[in-house]
Amino acid sequence: MIDIGFIGLGTMGRPMAGHLLAAGHRVLLHDVAPVAPELIAAGGIACKSAKEVAEEADAVIIMVPDTPHVEAVLFGKDGVAGGISKGKIVIDMSSISPLATKEFAKKIEALGADYLDAPVSGGEVGAKAASLTIMVGGPERAFGTMKPVFDRMGKNVTHVGANGDGQTTKVANQIIVALTIEAVSEALLFASKAGADPALVRKALMGGFASSRILEVHGERMVKRNFDPGFRIELHQKDLNLALEGARSLGLSLPSTAVAQQLFSSCTAHGGKGWDHSAMVRALELMAGHEIAAS
Repeated sequence: MIDIGFIGLGTMGRPMAGHLLAAGHRVLLHDVAPVAPELIAAGGIACKSAKEVAEEADAVIIMVPDTPHVEAVLFGKDGVAGGISKGKIVIDMSSISPLATKEFAKKIEALGADYLDAPVSGGEVGAKAASLTIMVGGPERAFGTMKPVFDRMGKNVTHVGANGDGQTTKVANQIIVALTIEAVSEALLFASKAGADPALVRKALMGGFASSRILEVHGERMVKRNFDPGFRIELHQKDLNLALEGARSLGLSLPSTAVAQQLFSSCTAHGGKGWDHSAMVRALELMAGHEIAAS
């Protein structure tokens, strides 16, 4: 059983690392904050730097917020690149730029290691339940080595292609999620303003063709007014920025994605960058002067 390094132990990384410890892996841990006591109690080994993690582990998983954070973990002072060696594997499970991912992969491969980009979907709920969707780009041989490890953290693990393709798939996922949140928001707002009970409308729609995971989970959040973050608006904004920047470079128009981003921006302007992304509904409620349910 391979030794795993895990760097980035926040909302997503902490439970993901916990699953690897529960599976019996020796897990080397590093974060900007002190490592959670429950991970140490479960057998995790705290390391002082990303470099130390890379020196000790056979494979290093990174789970941090954005492209600059990944770059710093990999190539900054005492970074992974300083401790990596031939035959090891670096796996970035963050959601970052596909173009930057390709460059990072080239630099790591030049050091003799393999690189996988393996972003996830499923949020905090999926991380805790080990039911994440994992989209992997990179060499087939490295994917084969890591597949049993991914299976400890997710239920739907797919090798989608070369380096960068995993991140491209995640961007596509985030477009669909944002637009579906917007659709559910509009539907429940319409129903509520028309005088119907949004909770019962949601229940009825769950049995029809409009049913979706977003309607199930985020529709319930909207009705119950629970916007404590599972996935923060500011992080979804980051992902949609990647989509819109990529679209510009490809000569594409993504008009609905741009609208969703503006709705998130409205939430941020009202102090909501830390709200759960289901709170996009609040931007529409502000325009309508009506909440779908009492706060």
